[in-house]
Amino acid sequence: MKTDIEIAQEAELLPICEVARSIGIDEDALEYYGKYKAKLSEEFMESLSQRPDGKLILVTAINPTPAGEGKTTVSVGLGQAFCRLGKKAVLALREPSLGPCFGIKGGAAGGGYSQVIPMEDLNLHFTGDFHAVTSANNLLAALLDNHIQQGNSLRIDTRQVVWKRCEDMNDRVLRNIVVGLGNKTDGVVREDHFVITVASEIMAVLCLAENMRDLKERLARIIVAYNYDGAPVTAGDLRAVGAMAALLKDAMKPNLVQTLEHTPVLVHGGPFANIAHGCNSVRATRAALKLGDYCITEAGFGADLGAEKFFDIKCRIAGLKPDAAVLVATIRALKYNGGVAKADLGTENTDALRRGIANLEKHVENLEKYGVPVVVALNSFVTDTQAEADIVREFCESRGCGFAPANVWADGGSGGEELAVKVLDVLDKKKSSFRVLYGDELSLEEKICRIAEEIYGAGRVNFSAAAKRSMNRLMELGFGKLPVCMAKNQYSLSDDPKLLGRPRDFEMTVREVYVSAGAGFVVALTGDVVTMPGLPAEPAAFRIDVDDKGVITGLF
Repeated sequence: MKTDIEIAQEAELLPICEVARSIGIDEDALEYYGKYKAKLSEEFMESLSQRPDGKLILVTAINPTPAGEGKTTVSVGLGQAFCRLGKKAVLALREPSLGPCFGIKGGAAGGGYSQVIPMEDLNLHFTGDFHAVTSANNLLAALLDNHIQQGNSLRIDTRQVVWKRCEDMNDRVLRNIVVGLGNKTDGVVREDHFVITVASEIMAVLCLAENMRDLKERLARIIVAYNYDGAPVTAGDLRAVGAMAALLKDAMKPNLVQTLEHTPVLVHGGPFANIAHGCNSVRATRAALKLGDYCITEAGFGADLGAEKFFDIKCRIAGLKPDAAVLVATIRALKYNGGVAKADLGTENTDALRRGIANLEKHVENLEKYGVPVVVALNSFVTDTQAEADIVREFCESRGCGFAPANVWADGGSGGEELAVKVLDVLDKKKSSFRVLYGDELSLEEKICRIAEEIYGAGRVNFSAAAKRSMNRLMELGFGKLPVCMAKNQYSLSDDPKLLGRPRDFEMTVREVYVSAGAGFVVALTGDVVTMPGLPAEPAAFRIDVDDKGVITGLF
C-alpha cells in the first residue's frame, strides 16, 4: 500500500495559474511562490467584495482518538466530489504547524487520494506565513524588554508581563524560563514563557483581521503587560504596530494550491483548536465564498472545540452564516470511545460501537443547538463491517440527521460522491437558522459555564481564585462582552482526556483566564492543557529524511 507522501509525489500537478483560471482568477491576481503555489494579491482580494456569496459548509468531527478520524481527508474528498458532480467548490483550510508534523500527529494535508498538494511544501515552510507570525510575535517581545531596559517610561510591572515569545515547534523546556541573566546590559531578570506559534495571539489576529487597517487596529490593542497601577500596556503603547504589520504584510494574503484532483484550495492561517480558536482565516473563507458556489471549510479537533469556536468566535466576529455542518466519524473511533483497545479496533464489536456512539450523539446534539443542518460522514476503513455501518446509519436516521459513507482516502473524489449528494440534498431541503450559543451581554463566567454545561456536558464549573480575580479585572476593563475561547484537551468532551464516550455531570476546573484583546476574545484555560506542547518518546521527526536528489520521505 502506498503512503500518503508517495501518492502525493506521484501526482501530476497543474500549474497554479490553471487552477486559478478554473475559478475565474486572472494570472495578474497571483503572486507566485514557484509553479504550484501562489498568493492572491491585495488588489484582487479587494475586488471580491461585490460578488455574491456561495454556500458555507463546515466539516467537523467527533473527539479525536488514536484510531484517527480523517477530518481533513474528508474535507478534501468532499471538495473533489463536488467538482466531479459539476459543482463549483473551493476549499478553505488551515496551514499545518511544524510542531505536530515533527511530533506525534504528522502532516495535515489530508491523506490517500484526498490530499492537498504539494504536501511537502504545505507541511513544512510553505509560503512563510508562520515564520512571519513568529517574527512579529518575537519583535513585540523584544521591543517590550527593550523598553524596560531603556528606562521603562511606561512603568511596566515586570511581574505582570503577559506577552510570551513563540516558536513553531514542540519544545517543552521553553514553557517557563528566566531571561535577562548576565550583565546589566543583557536586560532585566524576569520570568518569561514560550507558546507554540499556532497559539500566539498574532496568529489569531492574522486569521480574524479583515484587511491591513483592521490588522493594525487589532495589533495595537494587544495587551503585553500591566503597569504599576494595574492598567494595561499595549503594543500600540510600545509603538510596535507598524513594524509588526510590515512583517505580516504578505502573510495577510491567502495561499492558493490544489488537491490531487486539481480542486482549488485556499490555505491560510492555522491556530490550534485546543489552545486557540482553531479556524483558517476569515479572509480565505470569505474569498472562497466569493470564488465558488460552495465553500468547504473545517475547524480543528472535535466539534466541542473546533465547531464551537467556529460558530461562537469566527462566525460571530466575521458575520458568517454557515449553511450546513458535516460531522466526521469512524467506526474505529466510536469503538474506541466504547472501551475497545486500539489493537482490537479491527475486530467487529457491535456492543462497543453502540456504547461509543454516545460520543457521536452528543456532537450531533451540539451542532443542532446552532440551528445548522447536520450530515454525518462515516469515514470508511477496510476493517469496517456492514453490521457496524448499519448501526451508525440507523442511529443517524433515528436522529433525523443526514448520513453517508465516505471512502475518500482510497478513492478520492469518487469515494465522496454519495456524501456530496447527501450534503447537496440537505442544503436544498433544510434551511439553516444559524444562531450563536450565548449572547454578548452574559458575564464571562456565565459564558464559560454555558459552553461547559451545554457543549461539554459538565454538571459544575469550578474557578480557581486566580481565574475569578482575572475575570473580575477583565470585566472592569471593559472586556466582558467578548466571546470566550476555551482551552481544553481535545480527547474528551470533559477536561479529563481519559473520560471517553459521553461523560455527564462531571466537574470542570478553569485555572486561568486572560484576554486576547487584539483577537477579540477571552481565553479560559481548563485542566492541565498547555500552550507549548512537548515531543513524544518517538517523535515523527525520527522518520523524516531527504535524499541526495532532494526527495523528502517520512511525512505522512
